[in-house]
Amino acid sequence: MPGIAQLSIDRLARECEVCKALGLGGVILFGIPEEKDEVASGAYAADGITQRAVRALKQEIPGLLVITDVCNCEYTSHGHCGKVDANGDVDNDATLEWLAKTAVSHACAGADIVAPSDMMDGRVGAIRKALDAAGHANTPILSYAAKYTSVFYGPFREAAESAPQFGDRRSYQMDPANGREAMREIALDLEEGADMIMVKPAMPYLDILREARTRFDAPLGAYQVSGEFSMIMAAAQNGWLDLDRAIIESLTGIRRAGADFILTYFAKRATELLG
Repeated sequence: MPGIAQLSIDRLARECEVCKALGLGGVILFGIPEEKDEVASGAYAADGITQRAVRALKQEIPGLLVITDVCNCEYTSHGHCGKVDANGDVDNDATLEWLAKTAVSHACAGADIVAPSDMMDGRVGAIRKALDAAGHANTPILSYAAKYTSVFYGPFREAAESAPQFGDRRSYQMDPANGREAMREIALDLEEGADMIMVKPAMPYLDILREARTRFDAPLGAYQVSGEFSMIMAAAQNGWLDLDRAIIESLTGIRRAGADFILTYFAKRATELLG
């Protein structure tokens, strides 16, 4: 992922100062702990990497919108998004406690929005209940409501050191061939208390984005993921595409399909081009 790097907290703050100065809508944090274990303890530790990063950003860059990714894959030694049972399967219900604790710890650190991306059934309801009980009733939930099992996550998984050590994530992420399931998942997440919803990836699922925009009134986002970014960058570096035009055209297509907001690794450059 050319131009994209893991950042220490001090470098993160400097990067976010630039983002705010450019007028970006906000940032989303993905934490990578120094050590991983089978129970994702770094995800919900009060002094975890994401929690410390949130506190630093809130202190050093007042007014910056900070969203946190709520998942376990970056924190587990096996790379799966939940608790793995004796049979090697991800235990959906047992994982909900981890996710709820993580979301609360992020809110306590000062996160403006928490964004569960794990795709466990019932996680939005569990997180909403935990946030309310902990005094964070006003912390919104941005749900990755339609997240597909996709090859386009590959560069991020390498960068975040979060690829599964065995099996895959097909048991909890969605089948790329199934469009109707996405509408059910979005409806369920909204019923459980999601304030915003997101489709991930963006480019291969513009039809899902359009259908969601037609059916639901909630704020709708799309994630232009690492594989989309890397494809465009590789083509541009080989002289096959004009990079700046490809950035704007790809983002325009996502916006035209119905996205109210877009998560993209091109955010800084796009803002400069549109400014």
